[in-house]
Parts: sequence; structure tokens; C-alpha cells
Amino acid sequence: MKHHTPESIRAPFARYSHGVEVPAGYRLLFCSGQLSITRDDQIPVTAEEQTQLCFDNIAAVLKSGGMGLGDIVRINAFVTDRAHLPGYMKVRDRLFSDPPPASTLMIVSGFAREVFKVEIEVIAAAPD
Repeated sequence: MKHHTPESIRAPFARYSHGVEVPAGYRLLFCSGQLSITRDDQIPVTAEEQTQLCFDNIAAVLKSGGMGLGDIVRINAFVTDRAHLPGYMKVRDRLFSDPPPASTLMIVSGFAREVFKVEIEVIAAAPD
């Protein structure tokens, strides 16, 4: 992967790359938005716990495609309140080393169930 963070524009606000280039010969996996719900319908309370479960669910999807969290090139994350940003960012920053994936974080009005605070979708790439 080639990470792009040009010096001609402002540096990222947090730990993310402005762009990630996927070389020829890689396969892509697009992961639908994952909510923080367990197989037996349990939903954690805090944004930090919900973020961890979202990434755990993403890891399971990636594993089924022969990939892992280290293969993520882009993260799109959604939270329902600015108050949830620290919990989300704490988990994201712990899970991803440098250089980090490209990333977008949006504050939205809500999800399918009011109890959800976080939803995360990713794109991953691995050698073919």
C-alpha cells in the first residue's frame, strides 16, 4: 500500500491517512456497516465498547475473506453524538498502527435502533 498525506495540504486532524493507494494485484473486500450487536443480540452500553464490538464483527467478516484488520485501507465511521468521539477514537487508535488507513468520521442522527451509538464500514485489500 502507498499512503498519501501530501505536505501541500493540512495534516490530518487525527490518526488517519488522507489517501491509501492499492497496488495492482490486490483483491478488495467491501464490508457493510457493522453495528455493535453480538450473535445473541447483546448491545454494549458505551461508545468505546460498541466501537470494539463493531471492529470485532468487522474482523470476523475480514477473516472469512482471508484478511485481517491490518488489511483495512479505508474506514467510514458514524457516531450519534460528539460525546462518542473519544471512545471511538481510543479504540481505533489502539487497533491501527502507522501508517493508518484513510478514514472518515461522521456524526449522524441515529441508526436502526436508538441504542446503537456507533456503526463502522471498511474497505480492505490484500494480495491476490
